Amino acid sequence: MLISIPLLPFAGFLVNAAFGRRLSKAWSGGLACLAALASLAVSLAAVRSMMARPGDGRAIQQTVFTWIGSGDFQAPFALRLDPLAALMILVVTGVGFLIHVYSTSYMQAEGDSEYARYFSYLNLFTAFMLLLVLAANFVVMFVGWEGVGLCSYLLIGFWYAKRAAADAGRKAFIVNRVGDAAFILGMLLAFVRFGTLDFQQIARTLAPLGPDSSFGTVSLIALLLFAGAAGKSAQIPLHVWLPDAMEGPTPVSALIHAATMVTAGVYVIGRNAVLFSHAPDVLFVVALTGTVTAFVAGTIGLVQNDIKRVLAYSTISQLGYMFLAMGSGAFAAGIFHLYTHAFFKALLFLASGVVIHALSGEQDLRRMGGLRRDLPLAYWTFLAGALAISGVPGLAGFFSKDEILFRTYAAGHVWLWAAATVTSLLTAAYMFRLVFLVFHGPRATADGGEAAGPGHGGTPAPDDGPNRRRPGGSAAIAVPLVLLAVGSVTAGYVGVPDALGGANRIERFLAPSFVAHATSSSDDRPDGTAAIDRMPPGEAQEATAGLEMALMVVATTVALSGIGAAVFLFLVRREAAAALARRYPGLHRLLLNKYYVDEIYDLAVVEPVAIISKNVLWRGVEVGLIDRAVNGVGTAVTGGGSVLRRLQTGSVRAYAVWLLAGVVAIVGYFAWR
Repeated sequence: MLISIPLLPFAGFLVNAAFGRRLSKAWSGGLACLAALASLAVSLAAVRSMMARPGDGRAIQQTVFTWIGSGDFQAPFALRLDPLAALMILVVTGVGFLIHVYSTSYMQAEGDSEYARYFSYLNLFTAFMLLLVLAANFVVMFVGWEGVGLCSYLLIGFWYAKRAAADAGRKAFIVNRVGDAAFILGMLLAFVRFGTLDFQQIARTLAPLGPDSSFGTVSLIALLLFAGAAGKSAQIPLHVWLPDAMEGPTPVSALIHAATMVTAGVYVIGRNAVLFSHAPDVLFVVALTGTVTAFVAGTIGLVQNDIKRVLAYSTISQLGYMFLAMGSGAFAAGIFHLYTHAFFKALLFLASGVVIHALSGEQDLRRMGGLRRDLPLAYWTFLAGALAISGVPGLAGFFSKDEILFRTYAAGHVWLWAAATVTSLLTAAYMFRLVFLVFHGPRATADGGEAAGPGHGGTPAPDDGPNRRRPGGSAAIAVPLVLLAVGSVTAGYVGVPDALGGANRIERFLAPSFVAHATSSSDDRPDGTAAIDRMPPGEAQEATAGLEMALMVVATTVALSGIGAAVFLFLVRREAAAALARRYPGLHRLLLNKYYVDEIYDLAVVEPVAIISKNVLWRGVEVGLIDRAVNGVGTAVTGGGSVLRRLQTGSVRAYAVWLLAGVVAIVGYFAWR
């Protein structure tokens, strides 16, 4: 059953890739959606089977075949379903299916002729992500790991005739290779250290050992794996590819940001929780990197003018929260936020896609405004997503984000908690900046002024063409938006904390995935170690609940303050935001140019590599050395041939003379000796 979960979307890829050009758009898109839906159905059945097992033995393992066997090295093609993988496959197939359905209408409205190619890539992306999360060892995971990297390249650069899209695809591919190189080294070092690449065997080997008291081999393995995770999940300094990935179709952005590639790095740390728990120094690096990434991305998101780029920096920031949780040892809290984030981030991207279509491809916030009445479905669903990601009480993001903040503080990382709390204010501010600039106020003109009504000035009115007569009115677009909005509101209730009278069921559900198990069979039992995230009992628990409530009040106040600031700056007195930019031009320019990280990379990495490649490797080594050596051999042979050719005169007398001279020379030589 497990192997069929990734195989079903892979089969959809094969059919569309081979025969898609012969199929109608309805058949091509319908086939891709059916493959995703079938994978979701099998996932639900598999999770139900897993849940029927005892609480401490909820794991199903399937060895499909022995892939690599060489001496002591054994790497079976094995899949494992435990609570962590169960949550991930439901997110990937569930949210992924809704994005597939949305795409059937979105890509038709784009009028794209490569419809089948798009859906074949979308199915392939889903298949590789499912393989990644179901993998029982590093080798199988690496297939999915590289597969999602390949698919991101194909989908980001889907409109490859557009230079910006092609460049963005290459950038994503190359930056991820940096992290992947570290990931490979971590895998190899893990095998040298543990003699296996099976996740459970590594965890069982580490379980009886204490944490690294200094930076040892285990810490180095964890650091290398984290570097790979930072590349996939766009953490500083490997974050630069994700904003440019917005050049791909909007549903692709939703899939990458919500359900597939960028969550892979967080998942890898969760899957290797025991390993990372034995490397406390690396855990702090993870937490610090996540905090810095969340804050820096949040500040950049405040001033960006492309609606999809704001959402991209929002994703980077929210991933920073997840890494902060992982680095604080709150693995369940990090995965909880990954789960809730999938709903509201997919919703935000898909709703923004409705706006972009309605404005004939316009993505500049300065040329939007007043769309609330024209696009009511997009407005209300986008608002639900913005409220959820801002951490407004009662919505999904509130429960998961506050859990991270509480666990960070409880772990003793007070300064990181403070920075993350300030970041939550930034999140609320830039999200409601989007809401107000896109949906409220007057319609903007081409030069940034105000127009009297829809369609005036430089901003197109909602398109009344045959494909876009009612933006967001198509059932294929409306249904996914509504379902994701419902998820953005309700998904967090699986993790209501003890402080609010809940039982934090998702934490208890995930806890067995973060400890070592006695065997690798489907009858795994915990080794008796307490769950990493478990709350203290008795009076200590009451004190903890009080602390959690206090921190929750602080976080809610900060989030509402961010919304209030956005109301003042972008709804009540829009000129105030422009006045701030004029008052602090240096800071505004710094944020608008994303801290000049791309320019620094160009100056420090790209240009030196280009110069060395051109002047040293090409002109010096290839042309000056290799070409000259090869050409010199050819010249020497040609010259020698020219000399020897003169001996071939065709004259018998000349040959007789040369023969006589040769005989005289030989006889003379022997006579001399």
